[in-house]
Amino acid sequence: MNPITIIPARMAASRLPGKPLADIEGTPMIQRVIERARLSGRGTIAVAAAEPEIVAAAEAAGVRAVLTDPALPSGTDRIHAALATLDPEGHHDVVVNLQGDMPTFDPALLGAVLDVLEAMPQADIATLVSPSDDAAERADPNVVKAVLCGAGADSPARCLYFTRAAAPAGDGPVLRHVGLYAYRRPALARFVAAPPSALELREKLEQLRALELGMVIGAGVVDGFPKGVDTPEHLEAARHWYRTAGQGTR
Repeated sequence: MNPITIIPARMAASRLPGKPLADIEGTPMIQRVIERARLSGRGTIAVAAAEPEIVAAAEAAGVRAVLTDPALPSGTDRIHAALATLDPEGHHDVVVNLQGDMPTFDPALLGAVLDVLEAMPQADIATLVSPSDDAAERADPNVVKAVLCGAGADSPARCLYFTRAAAPAGDGPVLRHVGLYAYRRPALARFVAAPPSALELREKLEQLRALELGMVIGAGVVDGFPKGVDTPEHLEAARHWYRTAGQGTR
């Protein structure tokens, strides 16, 4: 595989406007995410930006950035649009969608999601899940759960469904979905060409579009669960992490 990791970012977040440039101990958030991605050592890194100021910040961090249409409906559409500029010849056969609001994510997760595609040649898309026995997380609709076929800690498994409901029923942990995807390039093109699906609109989870298209999503099980930054409280938590954990560690 020859992967490229593209970080979609836009200023118009409803709960925390301007968050890609939010200061985290002297460095904009988008640059923190780039720093973490570099630590993975897995492939090229680029940014798909909705605004020129994000492009400038990404280029200041030493990566290529593409200005995309601010009206694009999702980060997935944004990385697909940027890919046409970044790699028109098609040298990169795998595209990783890394959220631009996870400044404390473990860099090893990039390797883990790529390992799923290597282990599952039948998979069109790879992602990650993290087990939780917490009753509050089971009931929380903001914690997306994945239902896997034969999930195991040692090998990836096929995703059957994603939901905001508490699923599956019965005893045992739920599998929290980690919002990181690796697409085989033809799968990404097919996904963005399709309209939103019925289940996608109902659950507000775009990965359900892929399942309704008959695409195979493979998932690997990881211990960590990266926290995104969606609110001022989340931003302060990220700042605290950098103050206490130190840059470049986890």
